[in-house]
Amino acid sequence: MTDYRTVNYWVKKLNLKPHPESGYYSEIYRSEEKISKNYLPERYSGGRCFGTSIYYLIVAGKASKFHRIKSDEIWHFYDGQVIEIHIIDENGSYKKIKLGRNPENNEQFQAVIERNSWFGAIVVNDKDYSLIGCTVAPGFDFDDFELADRNKLLERYPEKREIIEILT
Repeated sequence: MTDYRTVNYWVKKLNLKPHPESGYYSEIYRSEEKISKNYLPERYSGGRCFGTSIYYLIVAGKASKFHRIKSDEIWHFYDGQVIEIHIIDENGSYKKIKLGRNPENNEQFQAVIERNSWFGAIVVNDKDYSLIGCTVAPGFDFDDFELADRNKLLERYPEKREIIEILT
């Protein structure tokens, strides 16, 4: 079988648009029901929908930069090459998760990124892409999104200089 799936194929097929952070995305689900601000932790500026989901296409050579959000996020692998997710949690602990289709190579189909963790991702093969999905609950809102400042991260986590410089 010929592999006809390219970045352009997925951009057209899934109606993807440029993502502010890097790559391409399309929101595929946003629950109609909302959680009132009164029932959410103080970190939220207002009410949030129950959940959201997007397709996210990361192109080789264009990393998903270090960022954090106020909700837990689940990444799901769909197609393309292995992607490495680099995570620095609130306590400063670092871990790398490989998303892909080969569990025998320590790849996972899904990864959970806990709220307020700094995280970014890189396509392992420098000539291809990774198509993933991202599910957020309570639902994603750009008010909850923070792009990392390189100098501030280096000041706080100097021992992680190499990955911080790559992903900021």
